[in-house]
Amino acid sequence: MARTQTVSAYQTRVYTLLQQIPAGRVTTYAALAAALNSSPRAVGGALRNNPFAPEVPCHRCIASSGFIGGFKGDWEKTPSGQNQASKLKLLEEEGVSFDADGMLVEKERRWDGFDTGKL
Repeated sequence: MARTQTVSAYQTRVYTLLQQIPAGRVTTYAALAAALNSSPRAVGGALRNNPFAPEVPCHRCIASSGFIGGFKGDWEKTPSGQNQASKLKLLEEEGVSFDADGMLVEKERRWDGFDTGKL
């Protein structure tokens, strides 16, 4: 039996903004939080529970430091690193590169042009 997941109003706002991020660009948890008048942790919680991935591209959100960050609730190699490897692969397919330490190579790939009027 398939499980139905309830999406909160906050999650809907986060996912709406995520869909504005162009392929080949990334944003940060902090930039999303600023656009929502929220916190990076709250954004991370919404992304961790994104039932619409990858169509709603939570893989395009990275840490403010430029680090690849978490994906599907895993941060770096916890517990297996598989989710982070999936995030890296999705971003590499879009032309976004990270170095061996998981840091964004091209800083100009960052994007924060959110239109919050569509919320």
